[in-house]
Amino acid sequence: MKEPFVIETPRLGLREMSMADLGFVSEMLADPEVMRYYPAPLSRSEAQVWLERQMRRYREDGHGLWLVECRSSGEPLGQVGLAMQEVEGVREPEVVYLVHRPFWRRGVATEAATATRDYAFGRLGVGRVISLIRPQNLPSQGVARKLGMRLEREAVFKGRRHLVFALEAADLEAI
Repeated sequence: MKEPFVIETPRLGLREMSMADLGFVSEMLADPEVMRYYPAPLSRSEAQVWLERQMRRYREDGHGLWLVECRSSGEPLGQVGLAMQEVEGVREPEVVYLVHRPFWRRGVATEAATATRDYAFGRLGVGRVISLIRPQNLPSQGVARKLGMRLEREAVFKGRRHLVFALEAADLEAI
């Protein structure tokens, strides 16, 4: 049985993933274009480790990356959610968005990430969210800006240079 939606928008539902989602997750994470800003596309076994990490995050943090589905068709579109990340010694919630290539340029990342941002500030009461984005990843930087995030600084995260976009809950009303 499918998990209930954690977050719903008019078009999308975000829900916790299970091993039943491994087929879609491994297909998406194996796509070289989807993974071009990551070190490399993932094999099926690496995708399983990725999926297991999300399920561990659900248990330990109460959230992680959720599967994004089209509400009308149930078709999986990507993964968006909150992942606790340690950047330069500080642990913060990151709004993460990763959409499968067939669904690019349809507003899926922006819609799901906006709902995730609002969930973090509203339901979870966090004071700040970040997004870690590779400097070359202009589309993701655009999504971060649509969320109201501003480029704060550069940081090395997992051995690679990233831009840290951030938004304080107090600044949300100005958007």
